Amino acid sequence: MSGVRADLVPDDLWERVAPLLPPPPERRHRHPGRLRVPDRVALAGVMYLLRTGVAWRDVPAETVGCCVTAWRRLREWTEAGVWPRLHAALLSKLRRAGLLDLDDCSVDGSHVRALKGGITWAPLPSTAPVPAPSTT
Repeated sequence: MSGVRADLVPDDLWERVAPLLPPPPERRHRHPGRLRVPDRVALAGVMYLLRTGVAWRDVPAETVGCCVTAWRRLREWTEAGVWPRLHAALLSKLRRAGLLDLDDCSVDGSHVRALKGGITWAPLPSTAPVPAPSTT
């Protein structure tokens, strides 16, 4: 990881994430194209974005090691289901260590899409004795 900030992906984080990543595709023999950016460098780009909150276009490729590749690799890893597996692995490690206390917790489902449209309510009839005049 020469030229890449080592604090973005420490060794212990990399040891947990690396086994969950999908294997890289095989290179073509004829017209192989550019060498693939290592997964750890791409993860450093993702971590930089998460820590700083900058836009993808503002990720400094010279500091992180890549920019657009990190975005593509994040999309690839998301489609491969890496993040739910990492979350489950971290939760099981915390449970085994006795560090996960669910006595005081809350569940927020506001970010989950309502399948089949969710519950829709019919408009309620007016209870006013006289309808209000139109304002348009």
